[in-house]
Amino acid sequence: MKVGILIDVTRCVACERCVEACLGRHHIDSSKAMRERSEYNDGLSAYRFCSIIKAAEGRFARKSCMHCLEPSCVSACLVGSLTKTPDGPVVYDTSKCIGCRYCMLACPFHIPRYEWDKLNPLMAKCDMCAERIEKGQIPACVEACPKGALQFGNRDKLLAEAQARIRNNPEGYINHIWGEKEFGGTSVLYISDVDLSMLGWPEYIPRSIPSLTEPLVHSTPFIGMSVAIGLVGLNWIIKRRNKLFEENNPGHAKETENQKDVENE
Repeated sequence: MKVGILIDVTRCVACERCVEACLGRHHIDSSKAMRERSEYNDGLSAYRFCSIIKAAEGRFARKSCMHCLEPSCVSACLVGSLTKTPDGPVVYDTSKCIGCRYCMLACPFHIPRYEWDKLNPLMAKCDMCAERIEKGQIPACVEACPKGALQFGNRDKLLAEAQARIRNNPEGYINHIWGEKEFGGTSVLYISDVDLSMLGWPEYIPRSIPSLTEPLVHSTPFIGMSVAIGLVGLNWIIKRRNKLFEENNPGHAKETENQKDVENE
């Protein structure tokens, strides 16, 4: 069963209970979370995995990892520290991370954040409370929402619920489910009565990032090897030409040696 979270922007009141629950679940001091650097001014950092941002006048929405169905961060990770679980969450293993930040560059939503204040910095992001899900519980943010703006469950059922809400109240929603198909689909879905470009949704692309980049990624070792072989071959050719030139022009070689002796003196 692929799980997900449906976010109804029309129900969010910006109370930040979800943010507080997330901090509590990860045992992060709220004052520290507020102090740390946010690269994109969206409230997210290595100590703040979800935030509430203004989507439009009078509308607010939660922002966090989208847990893509085909995550680009997973395909970009060189050491396998990021994985997509069978249930849906994209989880992170700090013991494997080397801090290369490729995941940050690969993510179209700019979600993974860096521990800028540490000497041995790593990456951090929301894991959809994967441990709680394994125990049959729901994510802390969903549990804490007092207005039902967040709903957790089977992704297909959440899509059906979103479609039903739009169908039953066409005047109250834009006829679009953000995350249904964008970049191959995401596990976090949005419905809203206002445009959500302020949340950092990129221009619509139906295909996933890995499907666009994996051919190049898979070719990278061969490209690197070809370049290395080419450089070695070029170095051999240059040395060979210099040697042949010196053999055919012994006077020039002796003159060069004399010039070096004079420079050394």
